[in-house]
Amino acid sequence: MFIKGYTYGFDGRRGSYQTEEAAASMERLAALGGDWAALAFVIRQDTFYSTVIRPDYRYTVTDKDVTTGVNRLHALGLKVCMKPMVNSADGVWRAHISFPEREWGDKDYWKEWFSSYTAFLCHYAEIAEETGCEMFCVGCEMLGTEHKEQLWREAIAAVRKVYHGPLVYNTNHGKEFGVKWWDAVDYIGTSAYYRVADEPGASMEQMKARWDAQKDRLAELSRMHGGKQIIFMEIGCRSARGCAMMPYDFSHREFPYDEDEQANFYESCMRSMWNEDWFAGFFWWDWYTRLPRHQPEMGFSIAGKKAEQVVREWYAKER
Repeated sequence: MFIKGYTYGFDGRRGSYQTEEAAASMERLAALGGDWAALAFVIRQDTFYSTVIRPDYRYTVTDKDVTTGVNRLHALGLKVCMKPMVNSADGVWRAHISFPEREWGDKDYWKEWFSSYTAFLCHYAEIAEETGCEMFCVGCEMLGTEHKEQLWREAIAAVRKVYHGPLVYNTNHGKEFGVKWWDAVDYIGTSAYYRVADEPGASMEQMKARWDAQKDRLAELSRMHGGKQIIFMEIGCRSARGCAMMPYDFSHREFPYDEDEQANFYESCMRSMWNEDWFAGFFWWDWYTRLPRHQPEMGFSIAGKKAEQVVREWYAKER
């Protein structure tokens, strides 16, 4: 399999997938020439140590929103990977969700959280099954939980009872070798926000050399797991000078606007990864539910920027 994809909908809120603005944004996304979209949306737990995951009916996308999003993307000819994500409402990154390793009194925090998380996954896996989603993502950057191998295996087994398509898990860049249960899913996924520049304004060739080094490392991971393909479940870079040094960054607003650095990031990654048989493709981060109205827009969006043409040209190619 090879995915020419993009992530859609992470900025969505209750009702937003059903708007005309969302429909126009999806049409522009489909016009990139890709064949997949990851529909990403967030449900929150109150704190990084809460054991219950629950919707906030003021903000959380509804089941109708999710179904509408899938149906609209399918109508545009895109395959869909459903990607429900957990965030912590206290602002702590989901990678830090964690609990004591032993019971306190009669409370097993890990089992309580995985019970809630499994129910959360199965709820959306049922919707993915009913709407014909072509893939389902069982987690994103849950680094603090990845060592609980048996509980992850049990959660994935529960998902497979209600969803019968391929499964992927999305770890974070640099942590791929720490997951001991890749055999439980069909694809290895990672958020590929690798540092590919040592200084602001690095050239495409400099960035490609850094991608080639990562490529060797990831090829070994695939070999370790019998040739299982690897997907860049998230990958991207803001259009700001210096962001290729830390592509995951979304907070620094003092950097100058720079479409070239973003475009070089995209071009260098495409050139490095495109023809590798063990590599299953990209879900670039991210395509907004509302197209940006003002330029320069210094976020991850590529709409109206040089990187959009880079993607169009590569996605027009066969592999």
